[in-house]
Amino acid sequence: MSKSENTLPFIPFTRPHFDQETIDAVAEVLRSGWVTSGPKLAEFEADLSEYFGGRPVRCFANGTATMKIALQVAGIGPGDEVITTPISWVATSNVILSVGATPVFVDIDPVTRNIDLNKVVSAITPKTRAIMPVYLAGLPVNMDQLYALAKEYQLRVIEDAAQAFGSQWKGQKIGSIGDLVSFSFQANKNLSTVEGGCLVLNNIDEAKLAEKFRLQGLTRSGMDGMDVDVLGGKDNLTDVNAVIGLHQLKRLPAFQMRRTALARQYFDAIRTAMTTTGLNDLRLELPVENFTDSNWHMFQVVLPLDQLNTDRAQVMTELKDLGIGTGVHYPSITGFTLYQKLGYKADDTPIAQRIGRSILTLPLFPGMADEDIGRIASALTGILKKHSKN
Repeated sequence: MSKSENTLPFIPFTRPHFDQETIDAVAEVLRSGWVTSGPKLAEFEADLSEYFGGRPVRCFANGTATMKIALQVAGIGPGDEVITTPISWVATSNVILSVGATPVFVDIDPVTRNIDLNKVVSAITPKTRAIMPVYLAGLPVNMDQLYALAKEYQLRVIEDAAQAFGSQWKGQKIGSIGDLVSFSFQANKNLSTVEGGCLVLNNIDEAKLAEKFRLQGLTRSGMDGMDVDVLGGKDNLTDVNAVIGLHQLKRLPAFQMRRTALARQYFDAIRTAMTTTGLNDLRLELPVENFTDSNWHMFQVVLPLDQLNTDRAQVMTELKDLGIGTGVHYPSITGFTLYQKLGYKADDTPIAQRIGRSILTLPLFPGMADEDIGRIASALTGILKKHSKN
């Protein structure tokens, strides 16, 4: 590593941004004495409902609880099957197991890296009750095809849109259409409440049921009346988190514009660097170049490991040595020990297995400088050239 490289600032793969106005608003909530679920949560849910075209919205402590409660609202339980993708954060399938249902994994499309809807029909059985697609890196599936399948086979749809806040389908916001739509507000998301999530529901009855599930199954009446008629948990979002979300929502358009601009620069910079470095024969797979529907939550490449004399871990290590952070989103769920013990086989979803071994998340967040993109592209292609078998 050269001295100049050593003095360059480290670029993490993501970094949330909270301005002074947000920090001051958090301090005001703390001073108010009402720090758990209260008026700021109600305000945040109202603003989210407006954002999603008036649909009911309820917030939760995290995106995992949001998905689990969506399954519970849909009545999914023991004996039921839920079709999903093996390329996701493992919470997607863990919540299916947690309600007593069985995940059924369908392989992914190698281009979009989302569940291959053309393969879903062959996975449907009399036990299938729902499909849970995941919008990897913020890119939605074909919503027309998804809901045509759901209608034909009478399936509920729980959209794992954890990464897709701000994404669209044919000009309509993800969440403003569809069945049950789950979002995450975790620290690395496009809209962050540090930890948290929300669920977009179909009607007030579903919203009231979701409220019960998020707080011990409790219903209050009058000054002192309480009843519990379903088994709930402790998954409420605090006012501290909610006030952060209120301010992040205001800044979302600016965040989104910046992410899109950075993604455009990535395509140009990587293609130019590949050509300049003489790597046009190397099959580095870029994401779908979709600037209409995707919110560009992440920018991911798939490494051509069969053309390299090294593995992903070494590529990540060498990028880190150059001051560039990366991530893995995600290994195939069917390769995890828990799922292997349950009888799943990674070989049953070979495209997911390949991409799960070789996908690499590059830095992308609004606070990046334009010159960071060129630096990352140059570093990545330099490492690929160093380890190319050709």
